[in-house]
Amino acid sequence: MWWTFAIILGALALFALEWTPMEVTSIGIVCALLLFFSVFPVLGSGGVNQLDASRILEGFANPALVTVLALLVMGQGMVRTGVLDHAARLILRVGRRQAALSLALVLAVALGVSGFLNNIPVVVIFIPVMQMLAARFRRSVSKVMMPLSFAAVLGGMTTLVGSSTNLLVNSALIEVGQRPFGFFEFSMLGLVMAGAGFLYVFLVAPLLLPDRASYVQSLMAGGGRQFIAQITLSEGAALIGKTAPGGIFADLPDMTVHMVHRGEQTILPPFEGLTLRAGDVLVVAATRQALREALAKDPVLLYPVLSDEEEGRGEDRESGPWHGPSRVLAEAMVTPASNLNGRTLPQIGFRHKTGCIVLGVQRRSRMLRTRLTDIRLEAGDVLLVQGQPEAIDGLKVNPDIVLIEWSTEELPALDHAKRAVAIFVGAMGLAAAGLLPIVAATLTGAVAMVATGVLNVSQAARAIDPKIVATIGAALAMGVSLEETGGAAFLAHLLLVAVGDAGPAVVLALFFLLVAGLSNIISTKTCAVLFTPIAVDIALELAIAPQVFAVAVVFAANCSFASPLGYQTNLLVMGPGHYRFLDFARAGAPLIILLWLTFALVAPIYYGL
Repeated sequence: MWWTFAIILGALALFALEWTPMEVTSIGIVCALLLFFSVFPVLGSGGVNQLDASRILEGFANPALVTVLALLVMGQGMVRTGVLDHAARLILRVGRRQAALSLALVLAVALGVSGFLNNIPVVVIFIPVMQMLAARFRRSVSKVMMPLSFAAVLGGMTTLVGSSTNLLVNSALIEVGQRPFGFFEFSMLGLVMAGAGFLYVFLVAPLLLPDRASYVQSLMAGGGRQFIAQITLSEGAALIGKTAPGGIFADLPDMTVHMVHRGEQTILPPFEGLTLRAGDVLVVAATRQALREALAKDPVLLYPVLSDEEEGRGEDRESGPWHGPSRVLAEAMVTPASNLNGRTLPQIGFRHKTGCIVLGVQRRSRMLRTRLTDIRLEAGDVLLVQGQPEAIDGLKVNPDIVLIEWSTEELPALDHAKRAVAIFVGAMGLAAAGLLPIVAATLTGAVAMVATGVLNVSQAARAIDPKIVATIGAALAMGVSLEETGGAAFLAHLLLVAVGDAGPAVVLALFFLLVAGLSNIISTKTCAVLFTPIAVDIALELAIAPQVFAVAVVFAANCSFASPLGYQTNLLVMGPGHYRFLDFARAGAPLIILLWLTFALVAPIYYGL
């Protein structure tokens, strides 16, 4: 038992110090446990080693781990089809005029979605939304990024699948022979906790966070490069019939319209009294992000009209080689000795030669004011291009341009959005209704995402984080070792001796505070697995249902707000929010205290302690 404690303490120290990657540390811990218990076996009845290799390694096939990985794949399907992008744009449209309302809506939706979807893709999707909100309402991005992470974690407390931590506690309950949780078993208590936390995150946290506006603005100044693009209004386009009151087209909020070409006529601003017609060509200036969002709404909105030569080759604006299940956006620079210099895109036959289309051109020396198809390219021009992944890869060997590889970005597969939503809702519905075990429902949903073409195999594989696999496997191995060596029972008894004759409510509150504190030093997943056996033993000694203390582990292990180390969403927002380590302690520690007090007051009433 004492050697097990030593290995676990060493593991926690390595996780906190981060001398080596988390995956390496996790696998090293598993190796240490395998070696130790091979030499010093824990013998059970019949002389069988209770901690042999199959017992220590069984965490890597644990249903909770399989469920987490399946949820990551389904989450990637939702991201790739643009479902969350569409929701984010809808939120911005609803609360466009009021900063407080927009922020509250984003946080509330992030919290709600995180109850059913892994927190990581939710935060990844909403980071650019928060950046847009900060820019639009002239707020420092450091005031809104951490609340986003906190809201996602709070949402994960409300259902069994809301967080991998919850699933691991449930799995650990099964390991020690106790009844597992139902899908919504702790949702009522979770909603109370999340509600109290949401009020803090929305009203108080921004006041405690630093204002690094000047630093953020200096970064954004370099990131707002404008591309010249053109919008051709074909029959049925949504912009037909729109006007520009005050000279501004409300349907193009993030674009500046430089001119409108109507046949042989060129219309310059202001555009008072102008009503857009089919066939009009709008020359606009916009950032890459704005152009990407326009493509998400209408995949062919920015495609220039085909030249006579391209039409003669049988190419189609609606279904050319740049269309397909996978579309990639990238930037490429024209080289000094390029054959493209001094020629227009139709003259070059760019689409025909490369299989990609140019959506925009950015010239550093001056702002261009002509149609995209009339621009004569120069060395140093940056082209915003779109094409199939193999076509974009082909640009790497093109001598006339240099592909800026870090700029490549896969665009949402909008035609698969309904399919992805149906699969996700179906899988969650079957699990919530108890018709299928959670692991069966989520794994079937993940396979369906690939089988129906929402994701291909490589995209699904990329969604699986090796850090999660290694960390969960190691945490489960440590939890099993703690239970089988008697370490969990020993720590439970020690805690009860320390609190003396205090009642179950006091013990529950102190236990919550202990787990919550450690969740900020080590991984939440490790906390969940290590403390669930201890929670069960404490509950049995107090003669109350083990699920009561297991729920405390669920909520407390998720309270990793005072450090960026405890939860991956904190690490995700650290860069975009320009946070320092102590910023999390400043805003997160009061939230932990608030949730502890809420739990200490509500849980005893809820469970009748």
